[in-house]
Amino acid sequence: MNTIISKIDINNIDKSEIKKQAELLKKGKTVIFPTETVYGLGANALDEDAVKKIYEAKGRPSDNPLIVHVYSKEEVYNLAKNINEKAEIIMEHFWPGPITIILDKKDIVPYKTSGGLETVAIRMPSHPIAREIIKQAGVPIAAPSANISGRPSPTKADHVYEEMNGRVSGIVLGGDCNFGLESTVLDVTTETPMILRPGSITKEELEKVIGEVLVDPSLARKEDNDKAKAPGMKYTHYSPDADVYIVSGNENNIIEKINSLVEENKENGIRTGVMCLEKNKDKYKGEVLSLGNTLEEVGCNLFHALRQMDKMNIDVVYSEEFSTYGVGQAIMNRLLKSAGYKIINV
Repeated sequence: MNTIISKIDINNIDKSEIKKQAELLKKGKTVIFPTETVYGLGANALDEDAVKKIYEAKGRPSDNPLIVHVYSKEEVYNLAKNINEKAEIIMEHFWPGPITIILDKKDIVPYKTSGGLETVAIRMPSHPIAREIIKQAGVPIAAPSANISGRPSPTKADHVYEEMNGRVSGIVLGGDCNFGLESTVLDVTTETPMILRPGSITKEELEKVIGEVLVDPSLARKEDNDKAKAPGMKYTHYSPDADVYIVSGNENNIIEKINSLVEENKENGIRTGVMCLEKNKDKYKGEVLSLGNTLEEVGCNLFHALRQMDKMNIDVVYSEEFSTYGVGQAIMNRLLKSAGYKIINV
């Protein structure tokens, strides 16, 4: 497939390039574009044939629901029903931004888009390139992360170009994504809203505006979801080619354990990578990648680091455990998925 590439400066958006890509979407084609979370692989959410091309490009199971991206809140009422007060508050307070809400779908939304469910996942992105593309396309855009299914999500232009060029009709290269983790997914069809996928908008932030928020108990378990209600709920996800392990315990014990494992692997000819906070990077042996100083920086850098490990031909990756407070919950969710829940306790 010949992929049309557009390089767009977020600070000086070329609307003629946007129009070129929006026309592809209007014609039922697939286009990759940046959002504030990760790059998305988009197609007309209301066109089953177009949505099918997303699954084909990703190699994605068709029972995994897609997130529908809209330009304005008004569009939500065309796509969903039974929109309650808490949903209204979330849209008013956090949109445009990195949060997706689960609502009861209207018949206009194909089951191919909803993963066979009676609900639909909707969000309004804040990224100016994403917003302009959706606006010019004139249709809601279904867009999962723009990567081969199961791989780490793409947060940089290089990621999508290297992995998806030739698999889609268009790619918009628009620099790095701000947050680096996919949106928070909140189910508002239940009496008490429930987080199905943690993201950069945290449980604590949500509870300040709508009261009690639950967290799906399946997030803490290794078992796969038989019928995932939101993207990213499947067992193994966000995985590099390397084998990933999380090392859990107090900081000194983690450092000591990882270094002993690195030495052991070296004797056996196994290339080992380590992911850690910036303050600890000089304490480790092996190929060490700092994820940053703060949890926000860790979230932004995590997927890029996992991809870098593959470029470095690393066989095994050990990651420090991170706090689950705030955005840390989303970081550990992605790490656990990428590791297949393999944890070394020390």
